[in-house]
Amino acid sequence: MNEGQRARRPGGRSARIGADVHQAVTDLINERGYGNFTVGEVAARAGVADSSIYRRWGNLENLLTDVALTRLNTQSPMPDTGSLAGDLRTYAHQVAREITGPDGLLLVRLAVALSSTGQQGLQARDAFRAERTRQLQSMLDRARERGEHAPDALDVLDHIMAPMYIRVLFGMVPLTPGYIDGLVDRML
Repeated sequence: MNEGQRARRPGGRSARIGADVHQAVTDLINERGYGNFTVGEVAARAGVADSSIYRRWGNLENLLTDVALTRLNTQSPMPDTGSLAGDLRTYAHQVAREITGPDGLLLVRLAVALSSTGQQGLQARDAFRAERTRQLQSMLDRARERGEHAPDALDVLDHIMAPMYIRVLFGMVPLTPGYIDGLVDRML
């Protein structure tokens, strides 16, 4: 390491600041919805200077994208049960727990909000969608490698994910295990 370089500690101050800022964004979206808060309010809620947010993320859209992608990657890991049916059921149940949990539709709200913020927002939304598709594709590719017939990622979104999101959006909950398994069975 050069004399001018400092070692970064995983889980150190930078990670704590990132987690605090992400939590502040989550709380503000749940309380007020997107578009009803500023970087300054996020900073105040997280206990950091707004310059720290601008330095790390550049703008609110980049911060929201980071929050969405981080949640996407940590909340719904792709299962590997050994069969496509098992993987899809496990994944669908994970998603159902997420979207009916305390931060429920945060990812959907973020994606919709980003879509209405101009070109940067559209790029952020597309990055979010591409990551979700990449995750699903990895599960479907594994199934094909095992010799199973696997649907397209978009079909999984249309036939399993979308119905669950619609039910939650319109207050048609709970998403029962039988309902979720039925979506997967019809897909397969």
